[in-house]
Amino acid sequence: MRYEIRVDGQMSDTLTAAFPELDCFVATRQTVLYGDVTDEAHLYGLLARFLSLGLHVVEMRQLPQ
Repeated sequence: MRYEIRVDGQMSDTLTAAFPELDCFVATRQTVLYGDVTDEAHLYGLLARFLSLGLHVVEMRQLPQ
């Protein structure tokens, strides 16, 4: 499954390095991370990482294959 996750603000290089399995780019007032998510456990793990780093997830959606 491929997902796109949008986070408030521009993430630093240090923060984006915490998500090596995802690619990213900066959009207006948001950082967009995207990539393959292997299963539900991986998805929840990503969300836990965002929360533990104090990042606010604005939107998350599954992308078409």
